[in-house]
Amino acid sequence: MVTAKNFITIKNSMLLQDLSDEDLDGLATYCEMRTMNEGTTVFIENMPGESLFLITKGSIRISKMFAEGDEKTLVVLGPEDVFGEMAVIDGLPRSATARVAENAELISFKKKDLERLCSEDATLALKLVSNIVRVFSKRVRESSEEYRDMLIWSMQKP
Repeated sequence: MVTAKNFITIKNSMLLQDLSDEDLDGLATYCEMRTMNEGTTVFIENMPGESLFLITKGSIRISKMFAEGDEKTLVVLGPEDVFGEMAVIDGLPRSATARVAENAELISFKKKDLERLCSEDATLALKLVSNIVRVFSKRVRESSEEYRDMLIWSMQKP
């Protein structure tokens, strides 16, 4: 069971930005705590998406299959980071794989719980969705910059 206390050490997470203590109390009732050991798979690329995850402890490796049997690590995330966020918005298949890199505690929040939150507390739901969009927007901007840098680098090679 998640309580507002679970959010204290990760209060600076982009997902929790501008949420009051009262908001955190309310959000906690819709969340679940998951403890996972190193090496455990959280989800696999192309599997249906239904939850986002907020890391309270440990680290998660996000990877993608690029060729048959060739898996590349995209990023390693730690406490305060969120992943799988688009699943609660669009419910589409996962775009990457998430595995526990170091024993982790995760707070999960499901799409069905967002839908319930929207009907029960629209103000909190709007704050949360705004933060999810901020997380996603930041990732898109960072990816665009990395892609631009990669193109510039490739054009400079002899």
